[in-house]
Amino acid sequence: MATGTMEVLLVNAKGLGDTDFIGDMDPYVLIQFKGQECKSIVARGQGSNPSWNEKFSFRAEYPGSGDNFKLILKILDKDTFSADDFIGQATIYVEDLLALGAENGAAELHTRKYSVISADQTYRGEIQVGVTFTIKGEAKNDGGKFGGWRESNF
Repeated sequence: MATGTMEVLLVNAKGLGDTDFIGDMDPYVLIQFKGQECKSIVARGQGSNPSWNEKFSFRAEYPGSGDNFKLILKILDKDTFSADDFIGQATIYVEDLLALGAENGAAELHTRKYSVISADQTYRGEIQVGVTFTIKGEAKNDGGKFGGWRESNF
């Protein structure tokens, strides 16, 4: 089993459509993977075309337990006096990424656009995301040869 870090680069979104009647919406993203959750900053006043440029890290295992290898990005609009509005979500399937990373030590899904789908299953814009997976050194299959300060000539 390979254990490592899956890093998510949240870049931006476009064409989300405004949910606020007065002013621009303030979108943020909840990123979920196998019971772990991270929250982006709130893109205050950026409306339907927000930009975040943030990185998030998740612990990942392959093959791991279960078969739910989905990275879920839920986009919400931050509201001050009421519950936050759900804008939509995008799902990225990362099983192949994790399998390739487990085999090669690292793998990457280059930054690209994913469709955002609303609660009524309609298209709601796109979100741009990149994902990398890097296994920890001790899980890497390199014949067990590890160097360190004890093996150096200093």
